[in-house]
Amino acid sequence: FLLSSQPHISSLSEHVFASLPQMERGVAKVIGGDPKGNNFLYTNGKCVIIRNIENPAIADIYTEHAHQVTVAKYAPSGFYIASGDASGKIRIWDTTQKEHLLKYEYQPISGKVKDIAWTEDSKRLAVVGDGREKYGAVFLWDTGSSVGEVSGHCKLINSVDIKQTRPYRLATASDDTVVSFFEGPPFKFKFTIRNHSQFVNCVRFSPNGNHFVTAGADGQIFIFDGKSGEHVGSLGEEKAHKGGIYAVSWSPDSSQLISASGDKTVKLWDVGAGTAVTTFNMGSDVLDQQLGCLWQKDHLLSISLSGNINYLDKNNPDRPIRTVKGHSKSIQCLTVHKHDGRSYIYSGSHDGHINILSNDCFSGKGHSNLVSKMVPNEADELVTCSMDDTLRYTSINKKEYSASDVVKMDFQPRSVSVASGGLSLAVCIGQIVLLKDKKKVFTLDNLDYEAEVGVIHPGGTTAAVGGKDGTIRLYSIQGNTLKDESKTIKVSGQIMDMAYSNDGAHLAVIDEKKVATAFSVADDYSVKNEFYGHHAKPVTLAWSPDNEHFATGGMDMMVYVWTVADADKRIKIPDTHRLHHVSGLAWIDENTLVTSSHDASVKQWTIIY
Repeated sequence: FLLSSQPHISSLSEHVFASLPQMERGVAKVIGGDPKGNNFLYTNGKCVIIRNIENPAIADIYTEHAHQVTVAKYAPSGFYIASGDASGKIRIWDTTQKEHLLKYEYQPISGKVKDIAWTEDSKRLAVVGDGREKYGAVFLWDTGSSVGEVSGHCKLINSVDIKQTRPYRLATASDDTVVSFFEGPPFKFKFTIRNHSQFVNCVRFSPNGNHFVTAGADGQIFIFDGKSGEHVGSLGEEKAHKGGIYAVSWSPDSSQLISASGDKTVKLWDVGAGTAVTTFNMGSDVLDQQLGCLWQKDHLLSISLSGNINYLDKNNPDRPIRTVKGHSKSIQCLTVHKHDGRSYIYSGSHDGHINILSNDCFSGKGHSNLVSKMVPNEADELVTCSMDDTLRYTSINKKEYSASDVVKMDFQPRSVSVASGGLSLAVCIGQIVLLKDKKKVFTLDNLDYEAEVGVIHPGGTTAAVGGKDGTIRLYSIQGNTLKDESKTIKVSGQIMDMAYSNDGAHLAVIDEKKVATAFSVADDYSVKNEFYGHHAKPVTLAWSPDNEHFATGGMDMMVYVWTVADADKRIKIPDTHRLHHVSGLAWIDENTLVTSSHDASVKQWTIIY
């Protein structure tokens, strides 16, 4: 497909680096499995993420919910997915086409949807969660007509499941510590099960329908007869886990199941014997708490509080076969570094996490707050600034944070720029700092303007600082000092971002009045061209390695690639990250652009001029 505003200029999406699941401490995460066994799915923000289970780098993102999506489940037919959001809306959409056309939309409850279950014929579904007058509903998928009543609870329902063989049975698990059992259709309340002493987080029928299990915050897993609902046993001796249990998932043959717990373990159980076959120890950090799991074909997956997706290895329980890493919070900035002929994409997020694509991150303790800017320097270090009031210089080769390479700033840094000779320029709130070899060498205080962003000319002799007042001030770098040259450049509004082209010939600037401007450096910073197109303020800008094009992105979800010499020649990528602002841009080469967004995903685009 061509996304072009002019003939012969196009861009097409090439690759999605999907976000991790959005996690919350003490809250179970439901992972949906594909009945055909190829994909699994989960939610983050307003997105449903579908990933290939054999190769999780292959991903698709569905973003049509207006509110935060909380759970998504495939219909047993495999043709549709039902997803539920924080407002109680359910959307049922097509899985077979790239467009994911909406089939039906319903509002079964008035609060957050916590779980969804289908009958095996894909004709009815049960939805549970929070609400004002009711906590669940069960209805026909194509008309929304009720096929029973989900009653018997006085607090929100966390989990629901439907027996996948006839006669149908339905079970719900709630914060009121009880499990309700229903027969149907139409589904009628039969009785209450009161085995748990705390919140019940999960209920799941075995694939063959013979049993169902319930798991709770009390560390217990109880087993019941699938048809009668009678209690038949429990897993483990006193308890199944030392901590609360958030999720269980049955093996395809119904003989075993896995359970995920806040005690930072996943256990594999022989259900007939009631004993644990294997305990997977997932770590010792609070972020290693296990909040979700999925058994699909031969794959055993669990989700950590960090958002990491772990592929468990039955033969080596202390080391996952693979761990899928990434961002679970919105990405704020992005850069690319070339090393040994390969390009690596670095992205920094709202929670201070820095990711290396694909699927790596720095070890050790890094930033503790939002990473606002990042740029590689000539010493193969990633230079980052953060709302934790520090600059960090992290070795790209060692991939390890070092406590000795942190520079504490007096004020919060907003932007950082680097040049050869070990120079860095940090623009902080109320202060501009010049650093050399990771040490502060010069500080400008008591500024009579609010500085937003600073960049060093590739030649290392000039620094340009853009202000809230729409003025760029030029400073000359003389030895270890910044000297105000009393030279200013005016643009139409507050400066959002700016950058010199790699050859130093041009300075590109974007402002809050939605204008991009290219200035010619050699011609005393005269205006080379102005570029119009954004509908909302642009926030990020990056030069192509060819020095003839630069890209801008922003609040209108659009990315434009502009041609410096011709303001009419532009490439537009609409809906770059649907429903989410574009937060970062970087180029891998002159035909490959990378974008990041508040949807916590990174996308790679091929640009054809």
